[in-house]
Amino acid sequence: MSIAIRSHKTFEITWLENAIGFLASDRLTKTTGKLARNVLVPFTAILVFLLLWAAGAQQVQTSLGVLPGPAKVWEQTKALYDEHVAERDKAAAFYERMDKRVEKAIAAGKPAEKIERMKSRSYTGKETFIDQIFTSLWTVMTGFVIASLIAIPVGIVIGMSQTLYQAFNPIIQVFKPVSPLAWLPLVTMVVSAVYVSDDPWFSKSFLNSAITVTLCCLWPTIINTAVGVSGVSKDLINVSRVLKLSWFTKTLKIVLPSAIPMMFTGLRLSLGIGWMVLIAAEMLAQNPGLGKFVWDEFQNGSSNSLARIMVAVIAIGFIGFLLDRGMLALQRTVSWDKSAVLR
Repeated sequence: MSIAIRSHKTFEITWLENAIGFLASDRLTKTTGKLARNVLVPFTAILVFLLLWAAGAQQVQTSLGVLPGPAKVWEQTKALYDEHVAERDKAAAFYERMDKRVEKAIAAGKPAEKIERMKSRSYTGKETFIDQIFTSLWTVMTGFVIASLIAIPVGIVIGMSQTLYQAFNPIIQVFKPVSPLAWLPLVTMVVSAVYVSDDPWFSKSFLNSAITVTLCCLWPTIINTAVGVSGVSKDLINVSRVLKLSWFTKTLKIVLPSAIPMMFTGLRLSLGIGWMVLIAAEMLAQNPGLGKFVWDEFQNGSSNSLARIMVAVIAIGFIGFLLDRGMLALQRTVSWDKSAVLR
């Protein structure tokens, strides 16, 4: 019994000594400093921003009323979500009614063709705000992936050949600064002339937006990939020559791992540019997506339009931030530099 009591007291003393040592050491300062830097400072900055926004919004009078503050924007955020839920309920009710009609048609012995037409009918309600977010995300990722599949091989090839780099560089420098608003009319006319089908796989509006994004995403990835490849250590290249590695093996084992940081810099820039380009293209061409939502609300001119536009602006910025964080996480996964995500 006495041994158990002594063990218990020893445990309490050890725990107390460890706690006092932690409080007296620099570890507490470092821990609280890291917590303040990573949590308290951003939270304080956001709070100050919201307070300044709420105070400043009351001083701005527009044709549609006072500029909405955080409270009004939050109210419309909930309203947009409620509209999405209501629209999904309508869609579910529509398909439930169609299932009952199909069952009745089958029981009545209707022709198979008529039954198939009934089954093929889809709900044609309006796209909600959340639907348009996913439309924009699908469009920008399609354009970005296509651009990456083109730009990365091109960047690798011209980065490994000074002759090809000199040949392609003038073309890249000419097309790199072209505005998406200049590409969009050309893309629209070409797609309308070439993409003619009675049963198209994709809508023309989707192709117009995706191709415009692709054209604007190409250049940062090509340039940064080429720079990263051309900057590979000469010692590594000499080692590949000594080992008599094939061009493909040298590229896969030596060039790509060394060029990944610059390559991902280009990919991040391209994705950010593509996201901005897409919103502008959707607004200009009235293609489905967040850009069209903003333009429709601007044209609507209701008392809630400004708040809804602010919701869309915040959503666009937040999604852009998440896309960039996603690229950083992907870079950390495939790169030897595991600290890249912290930059």
